[in-house]
Amino acid sequence: MRYDTGGDLLVAVLRELGIDTVFGIVSVHNLPLVEAVDRELRFVPVRHEASAVNAADAYGRARGTLGCALTSTGTGAGNAAGSLIESLSAGSSVLHITGQVESEFLGSGRGFIHETKDQLGMLTAVSAYAASVPDAEQAGRILREAAHATLTAPCGPASVEWPIDLQYATQTDEPAELPAPAVPAPAANELAAAGALLASARRPLIWAGGGAVTARGELARLLEATGAGLLTSNSGRGAVPEDHEQVIGNFATTPAGRALLADADVLLTIGTHFRSNETADYTLKLPDAHIQVDIDVAALGRVYPATHALHGDAAATLTGLLPHTRPAESGWAERVAAVRTEVRATLHDSIGPQAAICDAIRAALPREAVVARDVTIPSSSWGNRLLEMYDPCDNVFPRGGGIGQGLGMGIGAALARPDTPTVVIAGDGGLAVHLGELLTLAQERPRLTLIVFNDGGYGVLRNMQDRYGERRSGVDLVTPDFELLARACGLPYLRIAAEEHAGPVLDEAVASGGPTLVEVDLTALGPMKNPFTPPVRIPGQ
Repeated sequence: MRYDTGGDLLVAVLRELGIDTVFGIVSVHNLPLVEAVDRELRFVPVRHEASAVNAADAYGRARGTLGCALTSTGTGAGNAAGSLIESLSAGSSVLHITGQVESEFLGSGRGFIHETKDQLGMLTAVSAYAASVPDAEQAGRILREAAHATLTAPCGPASVEWPIDLQYATQTDEPAELPAPAVPAPAANELAAAGALLASARRPLIWAGGGAVTARGELARLLEATGAGLLTSNSGRGAVPEDHEQVIGNFATTPAGRALLADADVLLTIGTHFRSNETADYTLKLPDAHIQVDIDVAALGRVYPATHALHGDAAATLTGLLPHTRPAESGWAERVAAVRTEVRATLHDSIGPQAAICDAIRAALPREAVVARDVTIPSSSWGNRLLEMYDPCDNVFPRGGGIGQGLGMGIGAALARPDTPTVVIAGDGGLAVHLGELLTLAQERPRLTLIVFNDGGYGVLRNMQDRYGERRSGVDLVTPDFELLARACGLPYLRIAAEEHAGPVLDEAVASGGPTLVEVDLTALGPMKNPFTPPVRIPGQ
């Protein structure tokens, strides 16, 4: 099949992949691609290349598929690199297509506009797959290989650089169905040995990470059969709806969570990488009897030793373990339920007036709404734990911990699911990183409520310095008048300055059917009972 330009070919491939929306910035080095996408699909012109990747990332997460970002070459591709690192850290599926200078000048070092040294090497370092289009006959194959790579577990972004002369060229494409990715499975004897240990459990616990979200039904059946309590990483939230009586959630490092782990006799972990912030810098103690399931062979035993390390797809492996299950001992379910209640009540009490906002968000949103979060105190303290999630696709956040990505992610998620509302939780410091995306929000007008918690700077680092140091450095920032800023961008504005404002304000914002900026004035609202500091160790403290 022949296409007039690379843009026409790209549209055809994106349609094959079920992608109807692409995020990016137009450039002289991607113009044919942008023009075709804008003509045939939906092109969303964000204000920064990093946001293009974040939005594409969240678009894929919210739909349970992949997203696509278009950036320029050189500096533009470099701007995208940080968000590609987030996708790589999260194991999310992003097809990133960037331009490149004309083929004849590649690698010449003569300073051709937008040229950079070894762009492909840079993309290789921050992507799970990276390739360059060598001619107009192979572009289709490379695009499909990239899509296949980004969708193959353990996933990660795929980057394709495309010289501008080859984008303008007539394309020859012969679509070929790529083979289904190989799905690893544990050997029968390994599965049987793990099953025997699981069958011996009288006080079982399960820990679900991001790899468990593809095995939701199997995980629910395993909980029912065993009566186990379910801990989760942040990424595993919603694998079983968090209003389920056996779901403790992302509370493993709390005193009650640690005590429950100490009393458990078998722990089954599924698709979690035991990140430092979810294990208190690896100081969390797990039961000695540990069955670990992961599709990423490198993850097995990497952080905690595993009695049985099962390399396999989560759904198939859990199906193989189900026949070995037996109910927990009498009283264990009650213990799990008590811990579930205790950790939530303790956190709800500790966040003081912000608890009203947490409650109001959940009350204002339908069950299937998306909650996107930047790295900020409300997210890290209660948004990642207390604010209930019922589906993994609703739980969108920067897993790599980078600040400033929340609004871009929220925009991508909101456009992926236009029929349901999206809420973004951000801080004033993080929002300032990509303040220009307020204009994208105003231009595209999705059903998005942006809640900005304004404490005049980087609150997490401020709390750390106040706790461990004698002075503050770099944490107190000038912030805008958010009401004037919203007005300048053509966005509705609402303000929460007291607990009783939370319900009415958020009800109004979510019901508006469009974008609204909600400022939470933390000075007026009042502090948490205990200042939040991140779960990281300070050497010497």
